[in-house]
This record gives sequence, structure tokens and C-alpha cells, in this order.
Amino acid sequence: MANNNIGPRRLVVGAHYGLQDWMAQRITAIVMAVYTVIILVAFLSGTRFSYEGWAGLFAHQWFKIATFVTFLSLAYHAWVGMRNIWMDYCTKSVVLRLVLQVATIAWLIGCAGWAAQIIWRA
Repeated sequence: MANNNIGPRRLVVGAHYGLQDWMAQRITAIVMAVYTVIILVAFLSGTRFSYEGWAGLFAHQWFKIATFVTFLSLAYHAWVGMRNIWMDYCTKSVVLRLVLQVATIAWLIGCAGWAAQIIWRA
């Protein structure tokens, strides 16, 4: 029996994350870039470069939400990159790759919780 692995009957393997990963990386990078511009404008147009000035900026609810959305974008951006690194370079051991991916997820969720606590601290 011949194994014809070409044409419409070929066996395609892999996670097929390519386009989704590419889009996620670009969208999260845009969110982080926009936030960076907002921070730069606030910093360069501000007259008080002190703790009170920054605390006043972060006192606005919209700024807290923008900061947290940016942090979530950073976490997702990091997840996509780290998942790809683990999949590309830890392919010999499925158990090791799973442990590293779970550890990465746990770390990023912990950082997101910590960021929320910092941003909305009284």
C-alpha cells in the first residue's frame, strides 16, 4: 500500500496557530503602543513630575482601565510568544512542555491579579 501524502488527502499536522498568533501579536502590540503614547503625552505635557502628579493621573477610572487592558495585552502577548518557544524548543518531552506551559499560564495569571491589586488599591 502506497502512502500518498500529497494533494487533498495529505495528512496535515500541527497546531495551526499561525494566523491567529500573528494577529494576536500585532493587536496586543498596537494596544501597548497606544498606551505608551498616552503615557508619553501625559508625562511630557504634565507640569508636576511628582508622586502626587502620577497618583492624580491614575486616580481616573478610565486610566486604570486602560492600564489594566494594556497589562492584559502584555500578558497575552507574552503567552503567545512563550507558548511558541515551548512548542518549538521543547518538542522532545511532551511532559516538560506541558509543565512549562502550565507554569507560564500560572505566572501570567498571578501577575495579572497582582496588577489589578496594584491598580485598584485604595
